[in-house]
Amino acid sequence: MPEIIAIDILNLLFFIFASIAFVMSIGIVFGYDKNATTPKQYTLEKQSYLASTIIKYIFIIKVPLFLFFIFVLDKLSFVIPGAMCGAGVINSNDFGIALILLKIVNIYLFAYWIVLDAQDMSKENQPYMREKFILFLLLFLLLVIEIALESDFFYSIDIKKIVNCCGAIFSTTEGSYLSEVLSLSPAILLTLFYGTFILMVVMRFFQQKYLFSVLNILFVIISLISLISFFGTYIYELPSHHCPFCMLQSDYHYIGYVLYLFLFLGTFNGTVLGLIEFDDATTSKRYNSSLLFNSFYVLIVSYYVLSFYLRNGVWL
Repeated sequence: MPEIIAIDILNLLFFIFASIAFVMSIGIVFGYDKNATTPKQYTLEKQSYLASTIIKYIFIIKVPLFLFFIFVLDKLSFVIPGAMCGAGVINSNDFGIALILLKIVNIYLFAYWIVLDAQDMSKENQPYMREKFILFLLLFLLLVIEIALESDFFYSIDIKKIVNCCGAIFSTTEGSYLSEVLSLSPAILLTLFYGTFILMVVMRFFQQKYLFSVLNILFVIISLISLISFFGTYIYELPSHHCPFCMLQSDYHYIGYVLYLFLFLGTFNGTVLGLIEFDDATTSKRYNSSLLFNSFYVLIVSYYVLSFYLRNGVWL
């Protein structure tokens, strides 16, 4: 497929430019001294600007490329027997689940690096210079693993092999760990979901940024579980449909992209508060951005539930 070739080309470019930034990062980590004024330190500072620019552009391209990856999965579902959406394609071999989870983790980590770099550059003494490039050494390793997994994933797909559809993968009757999670009582899920959100509002009021950050980490996990187990069934208006991929399709007005984007922006802005020291104005903006996008997410998923009940007079 030409789409897979395009992903391979971009991954090759990622690897080449990330390798350049990686070599520079090693020099900065082991050679930078903010108190020195030698020519070597000026050279390292110039290299840090170049490395930072490379990393920023990798992230800028990486976000839309993740969406393109999801699009390719959906397109592949038309040629792989049994697959009805990207879920069937992801589960067509042993690399799929690990790959998509790693992609999500890398997006969060790269976004964190961008914020850390911006905070570092805003200070005259650049307090996070070594720390941010130490982090990039880890990011480079994760990026290489992601590229290798993605290559293995696409070229290990057997288009003649019948795979499970999303209905079978996200079934609540298979006796797997996933089915046990999906079988959790709606009362428990909704208590955790809305309770965590309310606690975030309270922590914002009292400006407890570390607790606020931890709650955002919990919220993204609880939100994904409740979306698959409960809220998604109202989006599909089918009590047995739990797929997190089908809501990305045109049949559901691509609402999945909106939900996942709001959830990422909300939880990332909240989480980063506990990891980086910001000035008061920036801290307030992060608080507000986190609650704004998380609130949008809560309102949208709640709308589907209430809308269904008002139209039909029953719950699923």
